[in-house]
Amino acid sequence: MIDFENRTNTTVNIEPLQRIADELNCANIELILTDDADMKRINREFRNIDTTTDVLSFPYEPMPHAPLGSIVISLDAITRVSDAMGHSFDDELTLLFIHGVLHLMGYDHETDEGEMRCEESRLILQFNLPKSLIIRNEES
Repeated sequence: MIDFENRTNTTVNIEPLQRIADELNCANIELILTDDADMKRINREFRNIDTTTDVLSFPYEPMPHAPLGSIVISLDAITRVSDAMGHSFDDELTLLFIHGVLHLMGYDHETDEGEMRCEESRLILQFNLPKSLIIRNEES
């Protein structure tokens, strides 16, 4: 189940995200949608990085019945990237959600041997999505 908080005025359908969480058999996830200004504040407060970003994941300590963690996504970033890449807002939201969930599940594309990229690619194909965040970053 996704515990959803939308801090913006943008209407968002999270049903496709729930299907992905179900596919991954995830525990409960907190999903917060916000704007760049709030994302910059969160990034500065929790990571000591004074800039905005597209997605942040905060895994919780594993314990029985505890949520998997929190994912924070900037809707401003989604709009910028989806416009620039020529795909839909919903597709970009889904890509960032997948990226965030995989981090909550313990994947780390910066340190692993390609496991996160492989799992992300599998989900992209299964859900018919455009190129992932990792793939886009590798190409630039």
